[in-house]
Amino acid sequence: MIGEFLSYGFVQRGLIAGSFAAASCALLGVFLVLKRLSLIGDGMSHVCLSGVALALLTSANPVYVSVPVVMASSLGIMKLAQKFKIYGDAAIGIVSAAGLSVGLMITAFAGGFNTDLLGFLFGSILTVTSSEAVLCGLLLAAVLFGLIYFYRDLTSTCFDEPFARTRGIRAGAVNTVLVMVTSVAVVLAFKVVGIFLISALIIIPPVSALLVSRTFRQVLWLAACFGVGSVWTGVYLSFVFNIPSGAAIILVNLIFLAGSYLYSKLGGMDAR
Repeated sequence: MIGEFLSYGFVQRGLIAGSFAAASCALLGVFLVLKRLSLIGDGMSHVCLSGVALALLTSANPVYVSVPVVMASSLGIMKLAQKFKIYGDAAIGIVSAAGLSVGLMITAFAGGFNTDLLGFLFGSILTVTSSEAVLCGLLLAAVLFGLIYFYRDLTSTCFDEPFARTRGIRAGAVNTVLVMVTSVAVVLAFKVVGIFLISALIIIPPVSALLVSRTFRQVLWLAACFGVGSVWTGVYLSFVFNIPSGAAIILVNLIFLAGSYLYSKLGGMDAR
């Protein structure tokens, strides 16, 4: 069964792209969770609906249209939070509501929901193209490059931003780059789990890793492993039982989370 599963080209492309996207989302999610900005993925995903609807209306590529739309919206979230002195979650809620409402309006003008849009809403990992898989690979390469060369700046702003500023670290620039890269990750991940479930791919693997890890580096590696493992397991389950792949991936993530929670409660952390 596994051999047959891996013999299809569209499955191979989906698994490769999904693994790249899931690892990127999980690694970025670690910093977003610790900075209490994890819901920014949810806000960006709602804005993503506007980009996808606009692309389908104009017969353009949804990825190329959605990336600038989501990046601009993420900048809007940061500007709202800074200029009007409101909490980050409030800014996320405002931009999220705006993105979702605009997307629904564009959809209405376009004649309502169609098969293509539903695939973006709920995930269609097995329709990933080779070019999209390459883009996901480039995204992961960029994320890993940033982690390696800016590890100190990222961790400093993550755990103690005021202190990081006193050391000359440009925390504002670090936050902006983090949010920009997350915007791209959100767009590239919407075929993996769907627009409505992207935030789970950003939040759940890091939380699971935080429950069972001793060091920050271990959190990063485990989060990436949980994300990639959920994609492979979820896609296989969807293939065997003919269920939606996006939902299966998130359910596997929830199982990992439950297992991590039980492990931490049963003394696994103390035993070490």
